[in-house]
Amino acid sequence: MEMMIAPLKKYADFQGRARRAEYWMFVLFQILVYIAVAILGLILSGGNSDSATATGLMALVTLGLLLPSIAVTVRRLHDTNRTGWWILISFLPLIGGIWLFVLTVLDGTPTSNRFGPDPKGRGDADQAKIFS
Repeated sequence: MEMMIAPLKKYADFQGRARRAEYWMFVLFQILVYIAVAILGLILSGGNSDSATATGLMALVTLGLLLPSIAVTVRRLHDTNRTGWWILISFLPLIGGIWLFVLTVLDGTPTSNRFGPDPKGRGDADQAKIFS
């Protein structure tokens, strides 16, 4: 549960790195929230999914989760040693979304990179042994 809401605590933090687990647990959290809000919107609007109540409620949740979603995606890209600007590739029709998906699925850099230390703590001790 902590991994699901960690990006909400760091909602505007575009620095550092995010593990795959943090990213994908937040994606799962968003899906669950959207399902709950859709059901709530349907209940409040009397079953009319096109009502202003359902649409407005969904829009508020989307706006509330937009910045944390962008921030965790940028940190996820940092974990793969890519700049956060790679998020813009998602604007390319069809291939952009697929490529961004692939980038978020890739394993992070096993040692420190230009965006910070490995959040899993892998490799840094081994690398220190090699160079000492």
